[in-house]
Amino acid sequence: MHSASLNWPFGTWDSTRDWLLGAPVRIVLVLLGALVLRWAVHRAIRGVVDAAVSRADEHERTSVDRLLHTGTGVADERRRQRALTMGSLLRSVATFVIVAVTVLTVLAELGMPLAPLLTSAGIGGLALGFGAQSLVKDFLSGVFMIIEDQYGVGDVVDTGEATGTVEEVTLRITRLRDANGVVWFIRNGEIIRIGNKSQGWALATIDIPVAYDESPERVIGILEQVVTEVHEEQQYAEKLLERPTVAGVESVTGGTMTVRIFARCRPGEQFGIPRTIRERAKDAFDAAGVRGPAPAPFQGPQI
Repeated sequence: MHSASLNWPFGTWDSTRDWLLGAPVRIVLVLLGALVLRWAVHRAIRGVVDAAVSRADEHERTSVDRLLHTGTGVADERRRQRALTMGSLLRSVATFVIVAVTVLTVLAELGMPLAPLLTSAGIGGLALGFGAQSLVKDFLSGVFMIIEDQYGVGDVVDTGEATGTVEEVTLRITRLRDANGVVWFIRNGEIIRIGNKSQGWALATIDIPVAYDESPERVIGILEQVVTEVHEEQQYAEKLLERPTVAGVESVTGGTMTVRIFARCRPGEQFGIPRTIRERAKDAFDAAGVRGPAPAPFQGPQI
């Protein structure tokens, strides 16, 4: 009996052979092409991310940034984390697109009608979009926060809702821990503004009150010596970006004259440096006989 007369689930021998040499081979080629394309895209993404990090290294914004990068390595770590996050996001998006196109191509090769499937997917996607608007908003906000490097893990930020140290940044939420140890989970889409207290440098403002009738020149001279000694000590020289500046008399009210000092320091050190300068100023004033503000007179209860 001739082979063409034999019936198989897919038809005759000839039709089955033609089908096997047609659609299955094309499907295998499509899958191989998808794998090669995914590998090439991922490699290109890694190259782009590495190039972006290299350009950031070559174009430091200010001399303060260069000092921070050299002294601490914090910025290098931030760029590394940012590059890894962006690379992971771009690779995930590329993989999703390639897989979706590959699946549709394979279904078309198998002879399945795609029009009803695409219509159903479009309607489902539209309904999901309306139902998950907040999720999409959080996702997009997270993407822009990562791209713009608004903050990173370890930064002290003020989000309006809470102020604390960033412990984790994802595409949907930001996790903060405040000064009391409370952990805050804030949706990225709900963050309207960000105040980052850890980028670049921090400025500490120190007000030193003394008695009204003390000589401003004498007080300022003592404070100049104090800030010079603090800046020359090794443990504080690594925290200060430059010698603190004694700005002068800030205010004179009642029996108090206030002298203001500015200290530009590394992020996070704006809390400890003022304490050190105040302690040294107190010791120097005691040694020089500089009097502090007179205590306010006691006022008893009104009768």
